Amino acid sequence: MDFLGRDVISIKELSKDEITSILSFAKKMVPYAKGEQQTTILQDKVLSVLFFEPSTRTRLSFESAMNRLGGRVIGFADPSGTSQKKGESLADTIRMADSYSDAIVLRHPQEGAARLSAEFATHPVINAGDGAGQHPTQTLLDLFTIKTEKKKIEGQNVVLLGDLKYGRTAHSLAYALAFFGANLTFVSPESLRMPKEVVSECKEFGVEPVNTSHLDKAIKEADVLYVTRIQKERFPDPEEYNKVMGSYRVTCELLKNGKEDLIVMHPLPRVTEIDPEVDATPHALYFKQAFNGVPVRMALLALIFGRKTL
Repeated sequence: MDFLGRDVISIKELSKDEITSILSFAKKMVPYAKGEQQTTILQDKVLSVLFFEPSTRTRLSFESAMNRLGGRVIGFADPSGTSQKKGESLADTIRMADSYSDAIVLRHPQEGAARLSAEFATHPVINAGDGAGQHPTQTLLDLFTIKTEKKKIEGQNVVLLGDLKYGRTAHSLAYALAFFGANLTFVSPESLRMPKEVVSECKEFGVEPVNTSHLDKAIKEADVLYVTRIQKERFPDPEEYNKVMGSYRVTCELLKNGKEDLIVMHPLPRVTEIDPEVDATPHALYFKQAFNGVPVRMALLALIFGRKTL
């Protein structure tokens, strides 16, 4: 697969073979991500990490990935300390970062910002989340986690829970899971249902998602429970958020109704939707899932720079 110089804006722009190739390379990256082995294949590269929205896992895992590959990182985590505060346009910020580095990782609150940025950059742009739009590297690490734990994605019964209306993570993942032949159940309050266009895309792959508000029933046949936070910051009306906050809570008691080998995932951060007591159970995979962002992003960075061997 030739990834050299490619932008990574949407999971939809990657073929099944390309996704499989990234996941396979990520598996080889695990000992390097853990620091058990060392490599300097990107020692000649500089990565710009530009975050216009708060982030812990995505930003730090990209920085860790680049450092583990021997490269260097520049950028910011708070745009208030940049010329954006003076009125600089996104296009000009991207042009500057593009001139200082060999690739750009961008998180921005506006949907479509990453695709727009790619038009102004001569180097690759990786979308690290654009509003309620896409988050392709999160989807890749989620697929990697499921494949690693369950050995395959096809045929897995996956329940997506929580904010399915505004959650970019859920949108990208639903598409990718249907693409790989998983069975999907969407659990959410009525007002936070999965967008119709996402459901339609799943159907195009021959997957007929089930929509429900009843987690207690859906969890019984689930192989994977993917929990999402109800995101206060995405709601245009605070009253709408107040009506649905705390709609679901995953507890040890609830998990007793699920399969013994059920895995619970979450893109994090969590608030109240998963009881901390679940952390100590074998079901909890969300911290390992977060770590998986490092080898997956290492693989992607290496590939877009044309470094296919370690």
